[in-house]
Amino acid sequence: MSDSTTAYPYLLSPLDLGFTTLRNRVVMGSMHTGMEDKAEQFPELAAFYAERARGGVGLIITGGFAPTLEGTLYPRASKLTSRREVERHREVTDAVHAEGGKIALQILHAGRYSYHPLSVSASAIKAPITPFRPRALSERGIRRTIDGFAKTARLAREAGYDGVEIMGSEGYLINQFLAPRTNKRTDHWGGSPQNRRRFAVETVRTVREAVGPDFIIVYRISVLDLVEDGQTWDEVVDLAREIETAGATMLNLGIGWHEARVPTIVTSVPRAAFVAFAGRLKKDVSIPVVATNRINMPEIAEDILSRGDGDLVSMARPLLADPDWVRKAERDAGDEINTCIACNQACLDHTFQQQRASCLVNPRAGYETRLVLTPVTRAKKVAVVGAGPAGLACATALAERGHTVELFEAGEEIGGQFGIAMRIPGKEEFAETVRYFQGQLDRLGVKVHLRTYASAESIRSGAFDEVVVATGVEPRIPQIEGIDHPSVMTYAELVRGERRAGDRVAVVGAGGIGVDVSEFLTHLDSPTLDLDAWQEEWGVGDPAESRGGLRTPAPEPSPREVYLIQRKTSSIGRGLGKTTGWVHRAALKAKGVHLVTGAAYDRIDDDGLHLTVTTMRRGTPRGLQKVTSRLPGPVRQVLPRSITKVPQEVQKVEQVVLPVDTVVLCAGQESVRSLADELAAQGVRAHVIGGADVAAELDAKRAIRQGTELAARF
Repeated sequence: MSDSTTAYPYLLSPLDLGFTTLRNRVVMGSMHTGMEDKAEQFPELAAFYAERARGGVGLIITGGFAPTLEGTLYPRASKLTSRREVERHREVTDAVHAEGGKIALQILHAGRYSYHPLSVSASAIKAPITPFRPRALSERGIRRTIDGFAKTARLAREAGYDGVEIMGSEGYLINQFLAPRTNKRTDHWGGSPQNRRRFAVETVRTVREAVGPDFIIVYRISVLDLVEDGQTWDEVVDLAREIETAGATMLNLGIGWHEARVPTIVTSVPRAAFVAFAGRLKKDVSIPVVATNRINMPEIAEDILSRGDGDLVSMARPLLADPDWVRKAERDAGDEINTCIACNQACLDHTFQQQRASCLVNPRAGYETRLVLTPVTRAKKVAVVGAGPAGLACATALAERGHTVELFEAGEEIGGQFGIAMRIPGKEEFAETVRYFQGQLDRLGVKVHLRTYASAESIRSGAFDEVVVATGVEPRIPQIEGIDHPSVMTYAELVRGERRAGDRVAVVGAGGIGVDVSEFLTHLDSPTLDLDAWQEEWGVGDPAESRGGLRTPAPEPSPREVYLIQRKTSSIGRGLGKTTGWVHRAALKAKGVHLVTGAAYDRIDDDGLHLTVTTMRRGTPRGLQKVTSRLPGPVRQVLPRSITKVPQEVQKVEQVVLPVDTVVLCAGQESVRSLADELAAQGVRAHVIGGADVAAELDAKRAIRQGTELAARF
């Protein structure tokens, strides 16, 4: 039943589960925050979840807690295996219940994804993303592991949780039993599809017996493995039916394994790209099905539910970006939502580096007790100069606290570097952040001066109590002979449409901006996030036709020949994000971009770009190879690559001329801080933030956090 009195009647309608009712159809999906791993951080974890419950979420699912020591993600990672650990969880559940929410604990056994030598799996097959080879579980080990799931579920109930989610997707242990890729067993836990799913079904059945009938059991089911030798669609459907019979309350969809070479949650993935699988599975089961992945706005969620592609929607990162997401939907104020742009820079990248998860567009996420924007007792008049990410974050946070703010921007529009980023194919979502900040400026009464160059004299004459300089960066112009040649342009000129590139382009500088520009150049002039084209490009198919849902990728050819060049001899893209860098590298390869490393820029002329290219031969020196070969396997596995793979010697040096008709400069950035220097010379103290403070590529995460933290101190 939908509630026709709201703007989003399906999304905001309650869901009766028989023994309990969810207040709406919004699930906060599981995301490991890093606070789960330390007992002393549970008060902060409680505050984090309480803010999302206060924001109206129907059901929260925690980050994963292991049911056994072997199942932990890494040494001393989160687990719930004894009563001694229950009390700290009560602080979390009590905080959520006090705000009218419900919360389930995710039980996650990492299997061969464990980053420690105690790892176990269905078979002794090493994962490509960890250095440790797992031990195949024995019959006794399997039974003990299933009992571990049940014990953790019982402890979760004692701790006050409303339910548990059993993690059966993303390539973790249960998923490893399900797929022929990782289950080579010949006993009754492997071989046939029925035997391979026995572990999952027995786990759900045993958990249900342990917790009783009036407790939510969510099963996270992998409907699209996106790896070779994954599951077929018929196997997924048979599993879903048996999981329902075993006692699951609902099915939450999982898409892709962590080792899959198909992106599933980054910003270049079209919105709601996988929800059709939820609608498809719904036809074969009678319990609720949760649609997931790249759902970030209420209208998207409402459309999914209204057409029957799910009974609920799951979002994790969007509720990092805006904990009041649901409340804003209730007010029909979707335009006020701080939209998740799926950049991963402060959330998943942090998680996979064992740092606390936060959010690029909302630095308060994960720091609710530390970064607090309290109302001021004495309002100040503040000038903020520069409307890029740092200036926008600072101006809106200051106004939210009650200060009187004037924002000065020399350009014709707000956004700064985000105004450039949102024009990159696959980064269109960045426009949502600019839209959000524009709305905040209007709602909070910030006086905005566009096309206004703020001089030291004009700032002084404004009688401001505080001055914030957030004037950002400008492209660095390298010292190359012929740099003033007509073929040369900056990345800003290109992306903003002020200049057009020819058919053969050299991109000077292979950092994050150089990679973005290369993607810009290798797409058609008017790119769109078309789902069919995206599936073709990445080889996403139907698991009913091929195991795991993989097919041969068929990306559109690049309209230009592009050379991406860097001075360093290391691989291009090594400094990109942990969870997104591989996507960019794969995209460049698919488009046929020429990668040139070890390049010295000699000159630019009518013939093109002249380079001196040094090629290094890499490998393990023979002496070191002999030493490391004698070490035990587990020791060799954890040796740093800097020890086992080092540059050996210069292979060759050659002169190269790239016959290009366009050279795009992406050779770094320089701070624009002349205003700060002028103010300092006149004895006016200014706070310098963002790129004006430190010129670093694609560092909006630091800029927005810095602007917000400064506003919190005023």
